[in-house]
Amino acid sequence: MASGIKDKVAILGMGCSRFGERWDMSEGALMAEAFDEALADASIGRESIEAAWFGSAMDPVNVGNSAIPASTALRLDGIAFSRMENMCATGTETLRAATYAVASGAVDFALAIGAEKLKDTGYGGLPPPFKGTFNDMWLPMNSAPAGFAQLASGYRAKYGVSKDELKRAIGHVSWKSHQNGVLSPKAHLRKAVSMETILNAPMIAEPLGLFDCCGVSDGAACAIVTTPEIARALGKKDVVTIKAIQLSISSGIETTTNAWDGSYVRNTRAAAKRAYVEAGITKPREQVSLMEVHDCFSITELVTMEDLFVSRDGGAVRDVLDGFYDRDGGVPCQIDGGLKCFGHPIGASGLRMAYEVYQQLLGRAGPRQLASPSIGLTHNLGGVPFQGIAAVSILGLS
Repeated sequence: MASGIKDKVAILGMGCSRFGERWDMSEGALMAEAFDEALADASIGRESIEAAWFGSAMDPVNVGNSAIPASTALRLDGIAFSRMENMCATGTETLRAATYAVASGAVDFALAIGAEKLKDTGYGGLPPPFKGTFNDMWLPMNSAPAGFAQLASGYRAKYGVSKDELKRAIGHVSWKSHQNGVLSPKAHLRKAVSMETILNAPMIAEPLGLFDCCGVSDGAACAIVTTPEIARALGKKDVVTIKAIQLSISSGIETTTNAWDGSYVRNTRAAAKRAYVEAGITKPREQVSLMEVHDCFSITELVTMEDLFVSRDGGAVRDVLDGFYDRDGGVPCQIDGGLKCFGHPIGASGLRMAYEVYQQLLGRAGPRQLASPSIGLTHNLGGVPFQGIAAVSILGLS
């Protein structure tokens, strides 16, 4: 009977490029920036890596959707190297593949790397003009803010939250990310923003204002994984192991039946339940030390608090306004600024989240370091709330 991957795989080293408008860097150069840091952290040579997975969701220059650009950039010659894409869960998907390869005993050292040069694509997060007038009118996927604004409408309708209270809650989510982003030297946006500015910003898709939407960034992040035994043999005293990685993808039930009321994300709940079982977590509100979740929009982070079973259903608004997810709260969330401020180069985001958790668990987070964290959670959400992908990973010291 399957027993899962809890504590069978350790993160030996991680790296993350600076996120932002990296016009001066190619995608390969960004990957090299992250990879060089990971190699130095792991204290191994590139010749030790036996298999690798490269994640990119919107790369305009990829060679036949292959991993050739990554293998070339990193000079990893002759090994198994695959390219993956699973929307905004792409980075976590590469980590899942590398983790499973080590857990199976197929290899001793595996690499997961994700990168994106979104600025070069011209992607703006709003309706693209090339899909045609008909699609732009009926397909909410073509406007991410509009799609996620519907999540706010469903949530308000279900729990009777006033427009003013919800606006203040999601505004606090954005305010918190900006406060945290100031402390992250690799973050794209490093400027504190007042609540007044956030609440009075131009509206993008009601109730989402300008500061409730994450920006468009370039960046790369990666992880080198091995077994805990090998990590310790290489001299690692504090070993970060992977407790769980779970993925859930929609079957289309949200748009083809009336079984969903639009107030939550089904796939996040499914992935979270399985991840908690795999990791042995029964009380996430008490056991999880920090979280990095998919705050592509501020409403998404708020609803995710309930979908991860940290806030009770209908209780996230109060928890957010009470500061439970602030840096000094019960379960700090987006301690590095999240997608909102650190950035969201799609293929790299899941690994960037793991990078922050990894740094926090090892006590290396500098001015944003939390006091003695032991369990960290990452969450990705791809697509739009009514049909998409969710991934949940749990990391901890072992």
